[in-house]
Amino acid sequence: MSNRLQTLLETRDWLMADGATGTTLFNMGLQSGDAPELWNEDHPDRIAELYRGAVNAGSDIFLTNSFGGTRARLKLHDAQDRAFDLNRIAAEIGREVADASGREVVVAGSMGPTGEIMVPMGPLTHEAAVEMFHEQAEGLKAGGADVCWVETISAPEEYAAAAEACKLAGMPWCGTMSFDTSGRTMMGVTSAAMSDLVEKLDHKPLAYGANCGVGASDLMRTVLGFRASGNERPVIAKGNAGIPKYVDGHIHYDGTPELMARYAVLARDAGAKIIGGCCGTQPVHLAAMRKALEGTPRGAVPSLEQIAEELGGFSSGSDGTDGNGPQRRERTGRRRS
Repeated sequence: MSNRLQTLLETRDWLMADGATGTTLFNMGLQSGDAPELWNEDHPDRIAELYRGAVNAGSDIFLTNSFGGTRARLKLHDAQDRAFDLNRIAAEIGREVADASGREVVVAGSMGPTGEIMVPMGPLTHEAAVEMFHEQAEGLKAGGADVCWVETISAPEEYAAAAEACKLAGMPWCGTMSFDTSGRTMMGVTSAAMSDLVEKLDHKPLAYGANCGVGASDLMRTVLGFRASGNERPVIAKGNAGIPKYVDGHIHYDGTPELMARYAVLARDAGAKIIGGCCGTQPVHLAAMRKALEGTPRGAVPSLEQIAEELGGFSSGSDGTDGNGPQRRERTGRRRS
């Protein structure tokens, strides 16, 4: 299997990833509580539409509809024995869309957290986690994914288990964590700690970084933390389209295409190599991001003050890398929405 992503990383100044999966599928009719992965079999046309939306908006990389594709997550829907096939189909649909695009597009096999807590704090052992991730990775590989894409992880132990699983499957991989608790992951990992973690893994990712979390400003601060660590491995930035708000019974993200375009440029200038969106990021946001990345010359590394001014203030006073514990403060700066 050719390493399509590695080649692009070596030959391109930046790459654009995709946006939201869940938000887009909800707009297509997915109901709260349903497993999106079941749509790979039940509504393959809608999944192809999801993928094409990202590709047509300019994404160089898109993630498969397999975020909750481990046995542990699918068991909630009595679909645990279909794990391999649901992942395979997700990648097969993606492979067809990518191959029909007329350009080099990477199919990234999404692998989200198992939803279980690992030992010693919970019941999930390293061996069991590796087994579940391995089954998922093999399914994605069989379907034609170019790379496994581990995302939204909080625990370093689960991140390491996914890395081992990708190695067993013979797959290159990328991995992001979600820094959603005052600049740390839910399990207390800082950007500096993650930068250190990835270099200690036997099977290292092609790129690492952050996705989801709070808003674009907080994610940008995490990206600057990766840069400050001295780790030169390519960095991924996939921020949410603004801040979620509950409106008329639905979750709405307030980030405009203009805000996400500015975020994309700032992320590139901060040192991110792969730039995309997460929750709330639709094709209209991606198209604006692509246009801005192509049309805006590279600038200086942005300061925290510039980030707050252009994207909105931070949700906490510290990201944990300065040794301070979580300290929430009032949001500052002006959010363009």
